[in-house]
Amino acid sequence: MRIARLAVVALAVVALVTGCGVDMSAGNSFEPGQAQLNPQPRENLRDGGTLTTALTEVSPQWNTFQADGTGYSLMMWRWYNPVLAFFTPDGVYSFNRDYLTDVHKAVDGGQTVVTYTINPRATYNDGTPIDWRAFENTWRLNRGTDPNYIASSTDGYDQIESVTRGVDDKQAVVRFRGIWAWPDGLFNTLLHPKIATHEDFNRSYIQNPRPELGAGPYTLASYDRNAGIVVFERNPKWWGKRGKLDRRVFRQMEPQAGLNAFRNGELDATGVGSKDSRAQVATMPDIDVRVSSTPSTTLLVLNLATPILRDIRVREAIFRGLDRATLARIRFTGLGYSEDPPGSFLLYPFQPRYRDNLGGVGAYDQNRARQLLDEAGWRADSSGVRRRAGQQLSLTMPILGDDATTTNLARAMQAMLREIGVDMTITVRASADFSKVYIGREFDLFSMSYSSSDPFGMAYLCQIWCANSQLNRSGAGTPELDAQIRRVQQIADPAEQIRVGNDVEAQAFRQFSNLPLFNGPTMVAVKKRLANYGAGMFYVGPVEDIGWEK
Repeated sequence: MRIARLAVVALAVVALVTGCGVDMSAGNSFEPGQAQLNPQPRENLRDGGTLTTALTEVSPQWNTFQADGTGYSLMMWRWYNPVLAFFTPDGVYSFNRDYLTDVHKAVDGGQTVVTYTINPRATYNDGTPIDWRAFENTWRLNRGTDPNYIASSTDGYDQIESVTRGVDDKQAVVRFRGIWAWPDGLFNTLLHPKIATHEDFNRSYIQNPRPELGAGPYTLASYDRNAGIVVFERNPKWWGKRGKLDRRVFRQMEPQAGLNAFRNGELDATGVGSKDSRAQVATMPDIDVRVSSTPSTTLLVLNLATPILRDIRVREAIFRGLDRATLARIRFTGLGYSEDPPGSFLLYPFQPRYRDNLGGVGAYDQNRARQLLDEAGWRADSSGVRRRAGQQLSLTMPILGDDATTTNLARAMQAMLREIGVDMTITVRASADFSKVYIGREFDLFSMSYSSSDPFGMAYLCQIWCANSQLNRSGAGTPELDAQIRRVQQIADPAEQIRVGNDVEAQAFRQFSNLPLFNGPTMVAVKKRLANYGAGMFYVGPVEDIGWEK
């Protein structure tokens, strides 16, 4: 789903249902590239019941297309807005027949043309037909020609020449300027035609879900902003199969509170991505621990707006001062799991054509780190902390929430950087401050995750690395790199685009702005009879089929 291919989420290893880690010694069977969802046909599920889970933040920006939207925004969006595309766990696309009756892809005169035939019954909650105008509006607001629309990503939409009416209003014809290698990543959800101005796009969804502009099996029943509780119920205007659940509830909670709530029966699933969280659920009866690979990368972001970090030598010293292998061991302590450090934000080690594009740029070498800081004029004082012109080499790293593993990781980074003369101050913020910290760039160093919502990683090279990308909170990038990225996007053959794009990402890493730390598997503790839910990799399926076995 292109709208949030790399959605950002907080580094909170037990707060999300997509927590990381797997304890092989506990009997979990796990193979990279596989998912565990307890797949069940609808006839095996009972009608009724509630599914309640916790999340780190109910993001203020509910518009998942807007740059301030996060992975949490997308999580909410999919429960009450049109979802036109499904993906298997390994990323195979299919269209949702409740919204589309056909998707036809062709090449005409050297241009990719995709024709979407829309279900005659498809209608927004306010009575507006879902037709070609919704496709045209989604393109117009995300194509990047008007900077007043602050889009999460323009990748793909900026390659479209036109979106026009087909044989009738219920057909949209999308014509690209040339060959586009990744058409299945576009128009997987839509923006209502009433979102017509940049004010509507940027601001009308702030703390305002706007369910009247949605459609689907469920709709918003209530949103308590102060309590951080969101409730979805069946949508009486839905034309498809009735949702199995009576209601879907999200509760904003700190990680430990979420674990306690799961143990007390108040939550139905929780991420258990650390040794401590795993131990807290290990003796619970009637639960499953579902495990898969994780299409997510935890990284360290360096804020180039911080004066000290404008010097590339200092940034490289930080990269080389951090031992990623040790950080991974801390992250996966007690989980019986290990991995090679990741080397790309584009593809994952379990995907074909993955390549380590970081290479030696991220090699741990504290002697080289000290040499770089010496060259930059930073000299150690009697305390071991470096100074230059009376200024101390001090940086601040906020962490979110009360998770012990997150705290241990931050302290380990602090100790490693202290060994090369960098003073790193850790500040603790509430988990609900994620958007403030990330979007407001209230950090010098910040660890969080990029979470992929589809398998077409190379399509989003610009979203990650372009200088003006809203996802690029480091502030890195150059016009020359942007031009190279644009040339990659013009390559018609997917395999060739991946090959060349890998070379470009290798160059981008030499900016020393974003350091990938680890991936890890997803590990979710769930009540046993919960079906079509769990550790799914790229899985996107019908929410109306999530429910409880009979």
